[in-house]
Amino acid sequence: MTTRYRVEYALKSHRRDQLIEWIKGLLAVPFVLHSQPTAVYQEHSENLIAVAADTHQRYAEIFRDVEMLIRDHISHEQKAAPGNSKLKLLVPSVGTFFTPLFLVDAFRYQDRQRFISRRRFVAPSFNDVRLILNSAQLLGLARSTGVDLVTFDGDVTLYDDGACLTPDNPVISRMLRLLLQDRKIGIVTAAGYNEAEKYYERLKGLLDAMHDSPALTDEQRAGLVVMGGESNFLFRYDGASPHRLTYVPREEWMLEEMSTWADGDITELLDIAESSLRACATNLNLPVAVLRKDRAVGVYPLERSKISREQLEETVLVVQNTVERSAVGARLPFCAFNGGNDVFVDIGDKAWGVRACQRYFGGIVRERTLHVGDQFLSAGANDFKARLASTTAWIASPAETVQLLDELQGL
Repeated sequence: MTTRYRVEYALKSHRRDQLIEWIKGLLAVPFVLHSQPTAVYQEHSENLIAVAADTHQRYAEIFRDVEMLIRDHISHEQKAAPGNSKLKLLVPSVGTFFTPLFLVDAFRYQDRQRFISRRRFVAPSFNDVRLILNSAQLLGLARSTGVDLVTFDGDVTLYDDGACLTPDNPVISRMLRLLLQDRKIGIVTAAGYNEAEKYYERLKGLLDAMHDSPALTDEQRAGLVVMGGESNFLFRYDGASPHRLTYVPREEWMLEEMSTWADGDITELLDIAESSLRACATNLNLPVAVLRKDRAVGVYPLERSKISREQLEETVLVVQNTVERSAVGARLPFCAFNGGNDVFVDIGDKAWGVRACQRYFGGIVRERTLHVGDQFLSAGANDFKARLASTTAWIASPAETVQLLDELQGL
């Protein structure tokens, strides 16, 4: 008989990050042993403070052990034997780390912000661990390599889902600060347009602020690019353009491997994806229309109707599985993702988009690149592949992006 564990794993594994879940499990033991949920906050306050200090120490010891496992994993990767690391045996899905992660210091910082070790009823959560990993990654960059390029997703990362980057958005001043520090910025978005005007509508607040800033030099302004359609259309900042952006021909930024993507293969893959999307729309009775673009195809809701998360995830997984099983899907990279209220399939993915930005700016290495995004689950999330091209930070809202950039500045 199929166990409940196996059923839940099969149904939900695409919505979990196995490393975070594993760390959560490690932290659950000291939480249970030290939580004392029967105590009242006002009673025995000295005892509660002592328990919190002990719990903090136990959590820190766990993060120290995980930190050392990651260092061992990096060492094995440098020896071309990542499969032999202990961490790989414990968490088979773990990927590549481009810098050390200073997890103990990151935990201590986040514990001061979130009071994790003082909680007695709520165990360390997914979000607690996610934010600790973000801080550990920033510390790793600050202490080892530094940051030359920061790439951002658009929706939910820089602005709310479906919204635009308006002049009052607090992230704008932080992005200008990056440019003033001679760092490069890439906005790597799934929105795939051939015209600069469409991107200007989305990013107007930032682009106008760059144009009007008396502090930025022309060279620093040239440090911003927009990569659209995951990895298909590049635009650079151009103050002389009415839309502040100019299209960059593919030959100026395209990676060598991209030149092998044949037009016939692109058409065939999009045909298969479109057929699968139409089949899902019929099977699930989705109120959607199909939109075919130059290098993408997707479905979006009619009359602003709302599609349930389960229907979106089902569609993504069906289309992804269908394309992966095709001959063209095995030789041409693609990305199927849940856009919040639509589903699209793009040629390429954000790993290619980030790498193309690195190449355009003269060959910035992965260790000195940070990608900030909100979708890092293993399926239906288009930031996931960026982990192959750079260090990453997983945020859950534009406000967290602001906090992250302030934390980076503080380091």
